[in-house]
Amino acid sequence: MAVAWIGDRDVPVAQAAKHAAGLLVSSLSPVFSFDTDVHGTRAAIALAERVGAAYDHIGGEALARETALFTDKGGMFTAPGETRRRADVVVIAGSLPAHHHEFVAELASTAPDLGGGASRQFFLIGAETKAPYLSKVKPMRLAVAGAGIDATLAALRAQCAGRGVAKPVSNFERFAKALAEAKFPVFLFCGQSLDLPGLDMLQGLIADINRKSRASALHLPASESGWGSTLASTWMTGFPMRTGFARGMPEFDPWCFDVARMIAAGEADLHVLISAKDRIVAAKGVSLIALAKSKKPIAGAAVTISIGEPGIDHDAVAWSSRVGTLAAVKAQAATDLPDAATVLRLIAEHLPDGKALPC
Repeated sequence: MAVAWIGDRDVPVAQAAKHAAGLLVSSLSPVFSFDTDVHGTRAAIALAERVGAAYDHIGGEALARETALFTDKGGMFTAPGETRRRADVVVIAGSLPAHHHEFVAELASTAPDLGGGASRQFFLIGAETKAPYLSKVKPMRLAVAGAGIDATLAALRAQCAGRGVAKPVSNFERFAKALAEAKFPVFLFCGQSLDLPGLDMLQGLIADINRKSRASALHLPASESGWGSTLASTWMTGFPMRTGFARGMPEFDPWCFDVARMIAAGEADLHVLISAKDRIVAAKGVSLIALAKSKKPIAGAAVTISIGEPGIDHDAVAWSSRVGTLAAVKAQAATDLPDAATVLRLIAEHLPDGKALPC
C-alpha cells in the first residue's frame, strides 16, 4: 500500500520527505497546524523553528481562549481526583465535548468518599439537562430567560453577591442553598462554549464564593491533544501555541500567529498540516504538505504522507483529563504506519544543514 505521494504520484516516503523539505526551504512564510500527541508536537515545533514557521493547533480558537484564561487572568483550579473524591456540588458551565462525558457520568454515578457522606448535586448553565451522561442524576438548570451563558453567569454572580438583577436566574434559591451547605463545590468548564468574558466571569464568581467559603474549577479542555501540545510548546519555547519563529526566536502572539487567520489573510505561502484524525482540506492559494492517515493523496496537496493515529496505530504520550496530566497510551491496534514525529524528523534530515531534530 502506498503511503506517500507527490501530488497524485506514488513515491517512497524518503522521496516525499525530501520534496517537502525543498518546499519548506523555498517558502517565505510557512505555517504549521497540527493535532497530534506530545512526540509529534515536539517534532513539529522543532521543525517550525528550523524553517522560521508559525504554529497553531487545528481548530485552536477554543484552545486559545483557555490559554488566555491561564496566562492573562488566572483562576482557582482543582484536579480531577480532588473533584472525584470531594465535590458534593457540581456545576457544569456550558456544553462539554463528548470526550469528557464518560468522566462526568462517573461523577454522576458516584458519591464523594471524602465529602462527609453527602451525594452530589448537579447544576447546569447552558448545558443539556437530558444528556445521556447525566441520566443518573436530576440536574437543575440555571438560566435567565432569553439570555446566553455569559449573561446567565453575570446574573448568577450578581445574585450570589446580593445585588439586584433585571431578570433572576431560575432555581437560584436551590443553588444558593446547595452552595451554602456544600463542602467542596466544583465548576466544570472548557473553552468550547464559553468565550473569554464568560470564562473570566466564571472565575470571578468562584473568587467571590471563596471570600466566605470555598469553591474551585476543573478545566476540561476543548481538545486533550491540544492541551498536551500547549504544555509541550510552553516547556520548549516558553510560550503556548500560536508562536512563530519568523525572526529567529520564539514570539507569542495569539492574533498574529493564528494560523487559520494567517492563511485566510494571505500571509502564508506553505501550510504543513498534521492530523491523523481530522479530514484535511487544502486551502486555496497555499501549498500544502499533509501528514494524514490517508490511503490516497489529499486533494490539492503538494505532498501527502500517511501517518498513524496516536494511541491507535502506535504508542503515544497525550494529555488525559481523567488524571489531569500527561499519560502514556498504548496502541489499540498497532500498524506499520509511521508516526508524525518520525516523518517530521525525516523531513528535517533533508534540510540544507542536515541536522537531526532533537529527540
